[in-house]
Amino acid sequence: MQFLDQLGPVVIVGIVVLAAIVFGIIVYFVPVGLWVKALAARTYVGLVTLFGMRLRGVNPSAIVLPLISVTKAGLKLNIDELEAHYLAGGNVDRVVRALISADKAGIELPFNRAAAIDLAGRDVLEAVQMSVNPKVIQTPKVAAMAKDGIQLIALALVTVRANINRLVGGAGEETILARVGEGIVSTIGSAASHKAVLENPDNISKTVLAKGLDSGTAFEILSIDIADLDVGKNIGAELQTDQAEADKRIAQAKAEERRAMAIATEQEMKARTQEMRAKVVEAEAQVPLAIAEAFRNGRLGVMDYVRYRNVESDTAMRQSIARTGGAEEKPGT
Repeated sequence: MQFLDQLGPVVIVGIVVLAAIVFGIIVYFVPVGLWVKALAARTYVGLVTLFGMRLRGVNPSAIVLPLISVTKAGLKLNIDELEAHYLAGGNVDRVVRALISADKAGIELPFNRAAAIDLAGRDVLEAVQMSVNPKVIQTPKVAAMAKDGIQLIALALVTVRANINRLVGGAGEETILARVGEGIVSTIGSAASHKAVLENPDNISKTVLAKGLDSGTAFEILSIDIADLDVGKNIGAELQTDQAEADKRIAQAKAEERRAMAIATEQEMKARTQEMRAKVVEAEAQVPLAIAEAFRNGRLGVMDYVRYRNVESDTAMRQSIARTGGAEEKPGT
């Protein structure tokens, strides 16, 4: 007491604070309460092990509490395996719950496989639950055309169950939906008539299901049911109409081409006619010159010239009469 009196109250307070800090550090690094809880659940975990978890940056509660649960469920797991899975970035709690659910459902699921599924990014607990309680996936509306040209729009419900053995590396729901849609299109497209499909829509389910569409996926297809089947457009008639319209346009283009060629030929003939008329005018212009030359040379007399003029006048008169007669006959015809 005399020693304490000599230290003074400040020193005493410092010692108490230091002791509290040391005690808090010990309690943090050695979670005694968690150790007692594990001991009460008959799951022995050494204090040194808990202290080592703290040093390795592992949350002891994330390991010990799942270990207690799995031990109470009657399963045996090594605490080192749980800690290794935690350090690898896995979800220890969901893995343990998945193991318990699988054991209760009679599904064989070793810890290593469950850990691999969890580390692969899949929800292992959901996979186990889906193995027990299958999931129904609804496909989007799939449009397909039968051989008679009628479009059918189908909506299917696919019941799947998770395949634990293929969860790692297996394809997901998108692959299942794509394969089912492809099978529906193929089945409807091979039908001779849309009426046959409407009469027996279950044939689609049977045909698609028989193709083994779940190969290489993480699921097992239990059933494919056609929930809705509607009649769409008459694609065959539309295609024929479009083809007829295209043929019509091609024919019109060819007719226009022929018309343009005919117009060009007509213009060419008109040009040639004008050219020939010019030659005739030129030849007629040479006649007076030839007559004058004949007079000078003495090869043409006066009487010959008179007869030439008479013939020329007679020809002009006949042409005039022919034109007048044609004009008078035209209204009466």
